[in-house]
Amino acid sequence: MINGVIIKELNKYEDNRGYLMEIYRRDEVDLGVAMSYLSVTLPGIARGPHEHVYQTDYFIFPGPGDFKLYLWDRREGSSTQGEKLEMVVGETYPCTVVVPPGVVHGYKCISDHSATSINFPDKLYKGVGKKEEVDEIRWENREDSPYKID
Repeated sequence: MINGVIIKELNKYEDNRGYLMEIYRRDEVDLGVAMSYLSVTLPGIARGPHEHVYQTDYFIFPGPGDFKLYLWDRREGSSTQGEKLEMVVGETYPCTVVVPPGVVHGYKCISDHSATSINFPDKLYKGVGKKEEVDEIRWENREDSPYKID
């Protein structure tokens, strides 16, 4: 496990109406959420890898669809510096994943249909009024990137 990354399985409460999943509780993880977005990713498509200098991401992988999630600890002085974590998340394993700054992350849809993710980052994308630089190091755009999604 990478230091500072929190992975929590989501419980699915089902009845004759369908199901419910609690996806966030401030008494379990208080991140100071700044915004949220939902992303639908097509089969075989990857998002990332990229990293944030300041932002913590609070990803939710509830399904439908599955992703292969990749995490790399790039933080100087971290007890898990250099470690890599790969796991399947989504419909097969619904969960939340907290990704702290300095942890490179990306995921790829491995289902034969689209997969859904939700993120509640603690920073606004491009800041207030979308007037600031994006807090993102886009490793997927670098040919020499050591961080690869297969």
